[in-house]
Amino acid sequence: MTREEKQTLVDELSGKFQSHNSFYIVDASVMSVAKINDFRRLCFNRGMEYKVYKNTFIRKALDTLGHDTSEMDAALKGSSGVLFSSESGSAPAKLLRDFYKAQAYGRGVTPKPVLKGAYVDASIYIGADQLEGLTSIKGKQELLGELIGLLQSPAKNVISALQSGGNKLAGILKTLSEKEAA
Repeated sequence: MTREEKQTLVDELSGKFQSHNSFYIVDASVMSVAKINDFRRLCFNRGMEYKVYKNTFIRKALDTLGHDTSEMDAALKGSSGVLFSSESGSAPAKLLRDFYKAQAYGRGVTPKPVLKGAYVDASIYIGADQLEGLTSIKGKQELLGELIGLLQSPAKNVISALQSGGNKLAGILKTLSEKEAA
């Protein structure tokens, strides 16, 4: 591979890093071809991309992010594949969890592909033990929905109180006017 081809690969990878708000680095080196194909198919069906890169290419592309990504060096050992997601930071973690369940890994068996590291909205997570925490991260759309719901809630309460209070006030006035007339 020529130097120009390598630079093209690094440029492509850094472009993907900058266009995706989250990506996960996983190790699928000991998986069979059939299981890797199943994993890639699941990624495709959920709108994610999985591709294997050399660690040096990943490191050079990470340097272009403009953040301190030196913590990711711990994840760049051995075989590395990158799982890209543009929808939410938790989507790849949920995909990995679902893939583990589908493969029926038992206790004491290390599930594959192994999560080595994740980059979610400029935060870095290292190690497979971070997977459960990553599944609970809310996406941008979920957070916006909750915020809008919280903002609308007090307004709805005020409007309903005014409407119900108006009905009560009208009822009291009607009763008083009927008593005066009688």
